Amino acid sequence: MNGPVPPRTASRVRGLISGRLLELLGEAARSAAVDLALGVPGAPETSPLLLDQACGALRSGHNQYEALAGNRELRRWIADTLPGDTDPDTELTITVGATEALTAAVLAVVDPGDEVVIFEPYYENFVNAVVLAGGVPRFVRTRPDDWRFDPAELRAAFGPRTRAVIVSTPNNPTGHMLDESEWSEIAALCGKWNAVVISDEIYSGFTFGKPHISVTEVPGLRDRGFLVGSLSKSHSVSGWRLGYLRASAGLTGIARQVHATLCAGAPGPLQEAVAKAAAQDPGFAKPSDDLRSQRDRVTGLLEKIGLECRPPDGGCYVMARIPPAVGESSDVFAHRLVREAGVLVAPGTLFHTDPAAGADHVRAAFNRSPDFLDEVAARLASFRTGASAIRL
Repeated sequence: MNGPVPPRTASRVRGLISGRLLELLGEAARSAAVDLALGVPGAPETSPLLLDQACGALRSGHNQYEALAGNRELRRWIADTLPGDTDPDTELTITVGATEALTAAVLAVVDPGDEVVIFEPYYENFVNAVVLAGGVPRFVRTRPDDWRFDPAELRAAFGPRTRAVIVSTPNNPTGHMLDESEWSEIAALCGKWNAVVISDEIYSGFTFGKPHISVTEVPGLRDRGFLVGSLSKSHSVSGWRLGYLRASAGLTGIARQVHATLCAGAPGPLQEAVAKAAAQDPGFAKPSDDLRSQRDRVTGLLEKIGLECRPPDGGCYVMARIPPAVGESSDVFAHRLVREAGVLVAPGTLFHTDPAAGADHVRAAFNRSPDFLDEVAARLASFRTGASAIRL
């Protein structure tokens, strides 16, 4: 006798990339590993002023819905921190983290069957947002060591069905920052094919010498660009889920309709807390720690165990190459590193459509405290000198 027929589920779900770190995270939990795989911030330190303001907002009664567009004082403050002119009333929306901002932007412009250009290696939610909208990702590879795209490959990815291109600058996972020539190429193609740019700039507070160029500063893109931002990494409040979406008034109006449907607004008391903390601290917009020392320390530690690192231009991640002499793929290497040293890194295969393309890299996050990195150093020292140490 046949069993019950399972409920029917949406076909779009089958195209989603599940959290492929889950298997490795499970192994890490069982072995009490320290985590360099995820970007959950251990640095900079969360502002005590911000925490005090959050407690105050909760106790003073800011516990109900906030305006759909977000706390007006918070929007004013964010608008003042962005390059160029932004009208906080018509061009800026507070969202439930950068993920909701990204999803709202995609759903605002992408119909089923439309194509969206995505650079790889990529952050997996870029793909998932497009899949949820019924769109078709068109991938353009960037390659080490500089992680730039080939202009010819980018031009080939655009066509009559292209509706958007998603960029990340500074990039997750590579740390690459788009320069003027790259932005110019993207802007020309978007103008030719009437496409928009969705620019994830949540790591713009962490740059290491190279200037950050925002989509709002690129000629031709101000009115056809979405800027996705967040306080998660810059102010170490990833659990607060406070992001924002900046776009022209026309695009913002559409995105806010999606925003209303997705969540009906971001957390009111936490928005109030940020607005008050920003009003009291003139330097609040700048992260309290620029992560340069953490970047240099983590790249040094990875090099000591035989990996090859190019210090990233920005962000909080480094992509480290596994030399051929190691004789292991990134998946095998990452699992062995967890078992033998108790250190978790992300295999490069997680950031590519073809796992083979990322088989020679791992990603490590360096937005960690000095004490945490001391522990990482001690564990990696043991890994290098152990019986299964890398032989180069």
